[in-house]
Amino acid sequence: MSRAILYNILVQFWIRCKVLVSITVVGSPAFSHPLLDISPLLDKCDDLNMDKDQRVREVVTLLDQACKEAGFFYVKGHRISDSLIKKARDVTRNFFDLPFEEKVKIKLSSATGFRGYQRLAENITEGRPDNHEAIDYYREVTAGMYGSLGKTMEGTNPWPEYPSDFRQLMEEYVSQLKDLSRNIMRGIALALGGPADAFEGERAGYPFWVMRLIGYPGSSQAEDEMQDNVIGCGAHTDYGLLTLVNQDSEITALQVKNKSGEWIDVLPVEGTFVCNIGDMLKILSNGIYQPTLHRVINTSPEYRVSVAFFYETNFDAPVEPMPFCVERTGGTAKYGAVIYGEHLVSKVLTNFVV
Repeated sequence: MSRAILYNILVQFWIRCKVLVSITVVGSPAFSHPLLDISPLLDKCDDLNMDKDQRVREVVTLLDQACKEAGFFYVKGHRISDSLIKKARDVTRNFFDLPFEEKVKIKLSSATGFRGYQRLAENITEGRPDNHEAIDYYREVTAGMYGSLGKTMEGTNPWPEYPSDFRQLMEEYVSQLKDLSRNIMRGIALALGGPADAFEGERAGYPFWVMRLIGYPGSSQAEDEMQDNVIGCGAHTDYGLLTLVNQDSEITALQVKNKSGEWIDVLPVEGTFVCNIGDMLKILSNGIYQPTLHRVINTSPEYRVSVAFFYETNFDAPVEPMPFCVERTGGTAKYGAVIYGEHLVSKVLTNFVV
């Protein structure tokens, strides 16, 4: 039986489950990536007493397991249309297909608050250039909005002239992903034993967000032959609370490092988002949830696109272990307070060749 046929059979079985499923794919070790139907959570997302609903409690239990055991999970039932998900990828691909001279019209620089286009190898992970091109967008920061803390990130998002529908589509995408992320975080708050709105107000009531549109060139090399300079994105954890990845539906390239130290493929599952937790959630949960190292290696000969949305705390929020998480972990805070904006700026200033 071919890998493609086996994969399709297993995915159809997997989609019918709300539990952790171990899938063995030919040529890959066994792995467990939870697939969660979050529709019951979204049905009650505006009710701060949603934890009294049995179906919500079931989703919350699965979220807790996923965050503890994997740090990565898929979500379906998210109510973002398949059409919008696909259009976000398509318009990204259409932009990267443009001539270089057109793309650099929205070039990233310190003057834009590090927003805009980066050509191949301009993004740096752990001191090494990544084999991808990208556009970075952030919540816009006006002059003086956060004082000296926000100076580096001050700026507006540069939008390309082509494709003509790029800005309108992406602004709608960001709007819907912000709402979805907030609602998933309400479920995670309940999973940690706190109130549903624990990640709102002074912590994340005005959440910062980041969106990266990424293009990975194809390769003729097998993974075990690859040199460092052709790794699409080096191993890293994400900076904030929650990441939602809209990955290419045809190409497997995203990999997660499991607890045994093995790199495991995160297979594309059409109609889902891949979610992973970030550094700020580790601190807020007092280590109950740990971010997982991940990387991208595109061994396919085809060009791959990915649209990653990062949902963060308030930019100026002092991020420290939440009291109910400290209580749950023995009464001692394991981490000191971190200002999210300082954490982000420290990364941004070392991430690019500009």
